Amino acid sequence: MLQLSCPSTKRIRIVDRHAEMFFDRLPHNDYQPLMPKHLLFRLPVLALAMAGFVSSGAETFRVATYNVENYLDQPTESRPRVKSPEARAKVCESIRAMNPDVLALEEMGSTNALFELRASLKADGLDYPDWELVNGLDTNIHVAVLSRLPIVARHPHTNDVYLLDGRCFRVSRGFAEVDIRASTNFTFTLIAAHLKSRRPVPEADEAEQRLEESKILRGIIDKHFTNNPNVKLIVLGDFNDVKDSDAVKTIIGRGRFKLTDTRPAERNRDNSTNEDSRFEPRNVTWTEYYGKEDTYSRVDYILLSLAMAHDWVTNETYALTIPNWGVGSDHRPIVAEFETENGR
Repeated sequence: MLQLSCPSTKRIRIVDRHAEMFFDRLPHNDYQPLMPKHLLFRLPVLALAMAGFVSSGAETFRVATYNVENYLDQPTESRPRVKSPEARAKVCESIRAMNPDVLALEEMGSTNALFELRASLKADGLDYPDWELVNGLDTNIHVAVLSRLPIVARHPHTNDVYLLDGRCFRVSRGFAEVDIRASTNFTFTLIAAHLKSRRPVPEADEAEQRLEESKILRGIIDKHFTNNPNVKLIVLGDFNDVKDSDAVKTIIGRGRFKLTDTRPAERNRDNSTNEDSRFEPRNVTWTEYYGKEDTYSRVDYILLSLAMAHDWVTNETYALTIPNWGVGSDHRPIVAEFETENGR
């Protein structure tokens, strides 16, 4: 049985029980095969499969989020260490391994640091011509977005405030919001967030601050549903809390406009269900190592509106595993794939 996929590199993969084949997409939808000799006899079958695939118009794209842990090119007063060459190289290796079309970044330094990362990725064959960096209250680290798909609108949220114990606070890193065109008839909205860390601060309780930031984020989400109940929406980033926390439950919401948790897991062949139906399968989903507690937790998320979930390719959604991942960051990146064939 033949299986077909079209990753965002425009290289088509054809798999059958005998072997795996790749076709590089050339201009004008021509294809150049890289073909094992023992599959030459199957050319008629493969040609039919290719014809059906190309005519279907199906396209896929990948969206990822990655906290790159203090990706600084210059020291700051509160963060004196710049990103080492070894750490930068590992970050690039991780991004190359996922090959996302759209990448949300947390803990990105200055615009110059973002440009340095873009240049390094371009040298490795990953070109992200469109970008966004949000300048929030925190001037050291930022939320950013890189995209090889066109960003057609930008709506950064940089001045949201909340009251806590009678004091006024501003969302520290703001929220990135961009509209991205994946194909002619497929545009979606991406909102990237990096909520308050678990590091205690004297001004207020960090969990309460995180909850207040999540309420503001959910308010932004609800405005989209009010304007268009069928909005294609991706909400992602480092929420700095576990799924059962008040902050994350607030963002996910409930009822008709509850967001779908993609729950990316390691691709290690785990496929069992949980005997206790109240809980998710016991596959490996952690995204962050928290050194102070020596714990591994899932604090990074890719959440989808119902309309976006219709286009979600579940078996191409995962948490990246590569050797020495921790050289690049204390977080692992996660990625989800989508198909535009059903775009309307």
